[in-house]
Formats: sequence, structure tokens, C-alpha cells
Amino acid sequence: MRFYPYKLACLLAFGCFVSVTWIKSIPSDEGSTVMPDLQILYKRLLVAEELGGQVSQDLSSILEQLRNLSKTGNDTYLYSVHNRTGFKETEKQPTGLQTFIQPNIYIFMPHLRLHPGSLVPNVVLGQGRRGVSVVLGIPTVKRDKQSYLVNTLSSLLFSLTSSQCQDLLIIVFVAETNLDYVNSVAETIMKNFPKEVQSGLLEVISPSQYYYPDFTSLKETFGDSKERVKWRTKQNLDFSFLMLYAQDKGTFYVQLEDDVVAKSGYYDEMKAYATNEASKPWLYLEFSQLGFIGKLFRTRDLPMIAEFFLMFHRDKPIDWLLDHILWVKVCNPEKDDKHCTEQKALLKQRYKPSLFQHVGLHSSLPGKLQHLKDKDFGKQTLYKAHNNPPAEVSSTLKHYQTHSLKSAYEGRDFFWAITPLQGDYILFNFSQPVYTSGYLFRSGNIETNGDKFFNTTVEVLPSSVLARHKVAIPHYRESGNGFIIVGEFVNGLAEGKIEAALQPVSALRLVVHSDSDVWALLSEILIKV
Repeated sequence: MRFYPYKLACLLAFGCFVSVTWIKSIPSDEGSTVMPDLQILYKRLLVAEELGGQVSQDLSSILEQLRNLSKTGNDTYLYSVHNRTGFKETEKQPTGLQTFIQPNIYIFMPHLRLHPGSLVPNVVLGQGRRGVSVVLGIPTVKRDKQSYLVNTLSSLLFSLTSSQCQDLLIIVFVAETNLDYVNSVAETIMKNFPKEVQSGLLEVISPSQYYYPDFTSLKETFGDSKERVKWRTKQNLDFSFLMLYAQDKGTFYVQLEDDVVAKSGYYDEMKAYATNEASKPWLYLEFSQLGFIGKLFRTRDLPMIAEFFLMFHRDKPIDWLLDHILWVKVCNPEKDDKHCTEQKALLKQRYKPSLFQHVGLHSSLPGKLQHLKDKDFGKQTLYKAHNNPPAEVSSTLKHYQTHSLKSAYEGRDFFWAITPLQGDYILFNFSQPVYTSGYLFRSGNIETNGDKFFNTTVEVLPSSVLARHKVAIPHYRESGNGFIIVGEFVNGLAEGKIEAALQPVSALRLVVHSDSDVWALLSEILIKV
């Protein structure tokens, strides 16, 4: 089949030759028949010229096909990515188009040749962010029992500063071909994290319906069932796809899963350690000892790593394959296992304590329960302490066990309240009027992220009667008992400034304006003086 274009070229060339020979073979007559014969000859020359032009175009097309065929299996490919979001693209990326380089994927997945668009990622949500320091890759699949994705994202986004958010990209790869399910995941993420999506911090992608091969032909190995072999094979393909998509997005790439929690401050610790170790010849850094969780790579190494995974995607689980890359790179078959282990240790560096913990009980493999826990993860810091001005604190909310408001205000614990109702409040009555430049109230914590304050305002009581009349200014809103509304909770966080016109302040309070379906937790209370 590969010589078909040559045969076609020969046939076209032969046809052209026959046409010209036929024209030259026309007999010449004398006398009155000369002019009609010349007219016939002229018409035939026009036809031959047109035929010659068509042959030239066909030959050019054939040569182009031959050039393309010669690249298959030897060169890398560029694949366009169609961005179907309604958001504005960044200046670094043309509208609706981006590319990423693939390895020799057709060799290892020949079924992709049948569908030219099988390697085009479906970018459901995204702004084409590039040039960040850290890219987090999170593959997710449809689970039979429970989804942990929103909690995982909440944990990763919790307590990030604005500068960190600008230097980070989180890519959620929905490893499913059912577009209804893919879109439902995207809608859930958009609903829970609208600012992060619109800013480009969060992206959601999925593969084409032709990306995965026929899994029914897989061989059962290592005593695994056919279902488990399919699961681990698909996981290899999912991780490879995600790595290839992320390779030109930033400096470092971190592989995560959709059922983990992150330690508070993980971003700074991870980036600082990777930067400090950058001059060493490691292949990856480990920020968790479990499986493939928390493995950090240089993005420049991702094409090689993904190609290795694709080469053996049918054979072994992905964490085994990663270890085999180390073996191939440094182990000497003529030396013992101890030497091999020592050499492999140079290519991976372990960070302690672990920054990511596995929390999912139900595996993505149907019917499998996972009780994996990273013992090096340690205890989480569930609140952040500050030195606040002296105040008498009170609330209509009932706290749970020992998690009182006073303990939280004094920086000894977090405040955890039973379900808030409309009209409930938290009051900070200062011992004497204070000049405060701003405030920060963070609800929820990294383990109980859903227990947030919703539809709750931040209000101050100016000590001066004159200041209370400042409510006439348009951006002030008056509440009851002389309090003035200066802010509100958005996605569990209230942060803002208190203008000089309202200073000094005698009291500050939080007021709940609607019944809640969940408990409420304050993990950070900061009144800036």
C-alpha cells in the first residue's frame, strides 16, 4: 500500500506521454485541408496543455503525500486544540487555537491513524495560560460511589495568595468520552470556582472519542483481572495525554489525583524545594510517598516520560513504568541490585513531610476500596493565628465541642459553629475604639472546606456619631443599631479595608442573612490595626 502513490504518478506521467505522442502522430495533408488540420491541431494542443497542468498539480499533491508519509513514525506532530470556551484568550495564544507536540504516538497506538482528529484535546474551560512556575495535572473519571474532585480543588486553592494564583495552572483532565458527563464536570467546576476559571487558573480538558484503543484485546498479566488490566492501561494513557498537553505550560509539572488533600502552604514549599534542587540531575521530586501522587517533573522531560509510558502502556502499571525509566537511565546490568538502587536514588529526591494526602475511599476501579494513607503527611494546620486587638467576643451561634469563638479570636483554635440561621451574628466589641485598616475572615479549613459562611455581611460600628452619618456616601450601606456594612463573604472569604471616614471603630460584627444547610467554621480571624 505504501507504493500506491508511486504507481499513480507513473500512470499519470504515462498518460501525458501518450497524449503528446498522439498529437505528434497527426498526418499532414496538402492543399485545402491544411487550414482545418491546423485548427484541429491547435485545439488538441490546448487540451494537452490543460491535461499537462492537471498532471503537474496531481504530481505536486503526490509529492506532498510522500513527504507526509515519510514523517509518520519518525517525526513529531503538531495538533491543533480547539478552545470551545466563551472566555477571552490571552495575548500569547491565538484565538481558539493552541498546539502541543506529540511523540511517536502513532507507533504505539496505530488505531489513531484512522481518525485524524483523535489527538485534538477538547478544551472545555480555559484561557490558554502559559509561562507559570507550577502546573498541577489532575485526571478524573466517573466514579460509581462518590466524587472527591471539588474537595480536592478546594484544598488546592485554599489560602493561595493572589500572586500564587497568577503563577499556577491547574488542569483537570476528564478522562471520559461521554460529552454529557464531561460538560457536567465542567459546569460543576464553573459553579464552584468561577473566578479561578475566568482568570485562567483552572482549565478543564477531555480527549476525543477516538483516543482510547480497543481494550478487549488486552492480555491478562501479573495475575490481574481483565477489568484491572483495562483500568491500569487506561490510566497510563490518561497520564500520558495530560503530560503532553501540559508540557509547554510552565516550568514544573506535578502529577496529582482527584481524591487528595493538600497541606496548607504546599505551593511555597514545593516551589522553593524544586528551585533549590534545580541544579541536581533528578528526574522527579516526591511530595508524597503514595503511588503517583505528588510527583514533580521538569516540563522539558515530559515528552520522554510520556513516550516511555505510551511504549509500554499495555504492559505494566504506571508507577512501575516510572521506576523502569530510572533503571534504564542509570542501572548497570553488570553490577548488583544495591548499586542500582543507589543510582536510582540520585534521580529522585524525597521531600518530608509529605504535602499531599490520599483521602478517597472508593477507587476509580469499580468495587475497589483504598485505605491508603501517607504516614509522612502528619497533622494539618487547621487554623491560622493572629494577634488581634483586645475585644469582648460573643455570638448567637453555638460552637461544637471546644472550638469556641474566644479560642479562635485569640489564635488557639478554630471556631466551629452548628448550622447558622438567619439573624445569627458574631460580635467583636473592642475594649476601646481602634483604628483598623482592614479585616480578613476565612471560613472553612483544608479538611472541612464546605463549612463556610454564606450570605453573611461584615459590619462596623464607628465610635463617632458623625462618622455614622457617612452612610450618605453611595458605597456605604446602613445596617441596624448604627452598624455600617463594609463587606461580605464571597466563596467563604471576607476581606477588605475600612476607610478613614469610619474610624475609629468601636465594634465589628458578622451577620448571617439566610439559613444555612451546613455548619460554619472560622479558621482565620484578622483585624488589622
